[in-house]
Amino acid sequence: MSTGADWGWNWMGTEELKRGWGWLVAVGIALIILGLIALYCAVTATMVSVDIFGWLLVIGGVLSLVDAFVQRRWGGFFMELFAGILYIIVGLMVVANTAASAVVLTLVIALFLLIDGVFRIVTALSVRFPHWPWMLFNGVVGVLLGIMIWRQWPWSGLWVIGLFVGIELILYGWSLVMLGSMARSTRHQLT
Repeated sequence: MSTGADWGWNWMGTEELKRGWGWLVAVGIALIILGLIALYCAVTATMVSVDIFGWLLVIGGVLSLVDAFVQRRWGGFFMELFAGILYIIVGLMVVANTAASAVVLTLVIALFLLIDGVFRIVTALSVRFPHWPWMLFNGVVGVLLGIMIWRQWPWSGLWVIGLFVGIELILYGWSLVMLGSMARSTRHQLT
């Protein structure tokens, strides 16, 4: 029977994780560096991210069209055909107008943060489940971020996505560094 202290390490792949701790730390550091570059070049990171998004839509559209014709006897042929054409058109529009697309996507992000934040605030205050203050805090931060992005819109559309990508890379990189460090310390404790 396992104790609470070692419970977190009793899942499949633990030994590989302990052996590969150095790789986790190295990848984590590389992601942190990439995140810092994305923060420094937020406008470029935004444009590249939106461009990749556009091309992914185009590729997805082409795959949907191919699938529609491969399985043309299926009852959803026209739905698949329409979806494929729509993906391709929207993807090409995004690629052709990267800056404008970034501005529009940023407005959608601001609206999402505002609506989600208000929902979290209302839920936290009305339900009052255990740890509700954390959801309240999360909602307030979401609303504040949404307002900040919206107030600087459309200029925020040129850097917000790159900023978010940079922050995500840094946080994910840091989590890998911490996971690798924990795996290393656990490995040394057991030997």
